Amino acid sequence: MDSFIVYDLAFMIVFAVATFLLLYKHKKNLKRQGWIFLYHSSFGLKFIDWTAKKFEKILKPLQYIVIASGYILMGLIVWIMGLSVWKYVTTAIPEQLQNVPPIAPLIPYFPKLFGLESLFPPLYFTYFLIALAIVAISHEFSHGIFARLNGIKIKTTGLAFFGPFFGAFVEPDEKQMYNKKKFPQLVILAAGTFANVVMTVIFLGALALFFSLSFAPAGVNFNAYPSGAISVASVISINGVNISGLNNVDGILKDGLNEVKTQGGMYLAPKDILVIASETNAEKIGVFQDAPAIRAGLTGPIVSVNGVKITSQPQISEELGKYSPGDEVVIKSLDENGDEISYNIELADNDGRAYLGIAFNNYQRSGVSGILFGAIYKIRDPLVYYQPSWDGEFVQFIYDLLWWIVVINILVALFNMLPVSILDGGRFFYLTIWGITGRESWGKKAYKFTTWLILAALVLMMVRWVFGYF
Repeated sequence: MDSFIVYDLAFMIVFAVATFLLLYKHKKNLKRQGWIFLYHSSFGLKFIDWTAKKFEKILKPLQYIVIASGYILMGLIVWIMGLSVWKYVTTAIPEQLQNVPPIAPLIPYFPKLFGLESLFPPLYFTYFLIALAIVAISHEFSHGIFARLNGIKIKTTGLAFFGPFFGAFVEPDEKQMYNKKKFPQLVILAAGTFANVVMTVIFLGALALFFSLSFAPAGVNFNAYPSGAISVASVISINGVNISGLNNVDGILKDGLNEVKTQGGMYLAPKDILVIASETNAEKIGVFQDAPAIRAGLTGPIVSVNGVKITSQPQISEELGKYSPGDEVVIKSLDENGDEISYNIELADNDGRAYLGIAFNNYQRSGVSGILFGAIYKIRDPLVYYQPSWDGEFVQFIYDLLWWIVVINILVALFNMLPVSILDGGRFFYLTIWGITGRESWGKKAYKFTTWLILAALVLMMVRWVFGYF
């Protein structure tokens, strides 16, 4: 896909220039509100009116589900944010995330800019534009449809520009809306995020269908070597040199893995682990089991064992079970470019059985990310290596595009229900507190308090990141 980057960057430049010229030509429709430029049009107004009238019998009872979804999303995003702030402030920032600020815009090439390619597929401008169009149009048109359902006039639709970022908007008659009862206002405010949830479900289904038709298992992804911790006091020698502690080991350590012998057996440990243990007078150190896979430097997805194609974890266990300790096998894996690498490996003895020494850790996620990634992992098992069953680059392009549409939709749905003044969740929360207490002043105070509290939490995370980064 590297060749696609050239096209993508060229398309981004052409799109930016064309958008600028179009807006300049129709600058009479362009209005400025602070730092935001709004391009007003009548696009989609007839469709909004038609939908509200045509499906009125379905949309009327659906309003209760829309409001319920708003409360669920608000509860989830507040819980996620609270948990994230707590973990971010009280625990060490993972090494892979140390360069990523906690408040980072989701923009084209986001994974590449912050070194997150192993966690996310590439986010090309083409992906971003298509996903944003689907997210924004469904979100804003849903606001408009439920506004018309409740007899509120839609003045205009259009595009909003904030520097290099842009979105869509539907402008209802605010005076009519604010004069309505709380129920229709809550429906209209939650309608946009409800549409994003619906889009998430639809495109998750499309992702599952496309994946089942276009990919086939072609190997297994092992993601660890067996490891553990040993007592420093039990170490007899390192790299064959007898020692009585880790105080003076600099001269005997080598780059990469070092042989660590204890009374219980032989282990392998990276140099940096031993250096840190020496400097901190640690009582225990993390080590790898002395196994053939790590000795041979086996990496990448395993595709065959002695010519037998491997497509699942149970299969590789079954295939290795056919051999005895001391047997030599030829294992083939793939490097980062998809080229085959061949390893001649002598299997070790583990309680009388042939032993390679690879591990499959199925990391569990919690919260909304756990639900989302759990659904995606049911579609694409992370421990299985898949290959496109037809045109490889095009298949991967469509898969990654669908993946980003799903992720961006649910992120927008959650983010918009934060009880912050500039978001849909702000007024949604204000109306809710007003309705519960019967006092508008309490609603305003609660809404202002949560806005400042969330902003303070974000500042706290940024301060923590700055001190950790520098």
